[in-house]
Amino acid sequence: MSPNPHSFSAASIPDLTGRVFVVTGGNTGIGYETCLQLAKKNATIVMASRSEERAAGAIEKIKASTGNDKIEFLKLVLNDLNQVSSAAKELTARHTKIDVLVNNAGIMASPFALSVDGIEDQFATNHVGHFLFTREVLPALLQGDQPRIVNLSSSAHTFAPKPEGIRFQSINVEGSMGTWERYGQSKLSNILFSKKLNKLYGDKIIVNSVHPGVVDTELMRGPAATYGTWVRPFLGMFKALATISPQDGALTQLFCATSPIIQEKGLKDRFFEPTASDVTDTSKLSAFGKDDALADKLWEFTEALLKEKGF
Repeated sequence: MSPNPHSFSAASIPDLTGRVFVVTGGNTGIGYETCLQLAKKNATIVMASRSEERAAGAIEKIKASTGNDKIEFLKLVLNDLNQVSSAAKELTARHTKIDVLVNNAGIMASPFALSVDGIEDQFATNHVGHFLFTREVLPALLQGDQPRIVNLSSSAHTFAPKPEGIRFQSINVEGSMGTWERYGQSKLSNILFSKKLNKLYGDKIIVNSVHPGVVDTELMRGPAATYGTWVRPFLGMFKALATISPQDGALTQLFCATSPIIQEKGLKDRFFEPTASDVTDTSKLSAFGKDDALADKLWEFTEALLKEKGF
């Protein structure tokens, strides 16, 4: 973790009355903690999650804890493009104005699989689904008050395959890269997506990407499923020694989503790590993550892929 240059904490979040926040994967881990802290400051929150049952429990818990009843569920299955499109339409029918979108949901180092649309599952969930969802709700974001997008990435974007960064021609080919390369590729895509969004909409929407830290969350299920039961004791040891809590892990994306400092200093197209530390101009952001041409290529590739799939 880096120092906390802005001394940011949950107590630093301003009153959010009247502001609409959409948080993907908001029912667990740092997504849940993000929703909880937003609720404490009177935000209107849309918790976009795969499981209605699990989200309902999380929403009731937050309502009971904060007294804020302005929390809604939106079903969102990121590795199913038809469902993502339907979710975006439902969201914009409910809210013609969205102030902040936090693209928090994701999977990590899961076994190779293809989504229902035939796209490698980590790339489908972490990048393509969020790309489509964001694209479809942009009109509502453009109506927002000083709108922002926060894309959850990872320091693991440095695991992206070399020398390309993104293996466009073999994304869906089993064995074309390792599990962690596939994860790194998807997390690099989150950063490049932020970069291109800033190029296109930076005069209207502030977009940043975030490494939350190595957080003890359900993401750890992915490596366990990939490598089998033998790895679980090592994961337990790793979690005990190297991870931070979801409460601390949520702080950096909360900073990007809520802090007046972001607006005052014009902090956009930046990469942050815990806690609220801008590391864009350091080696912690890889050369791939600073590559405008690669961001353009990824955007064009994703648009073509979505068009091929009927979106």
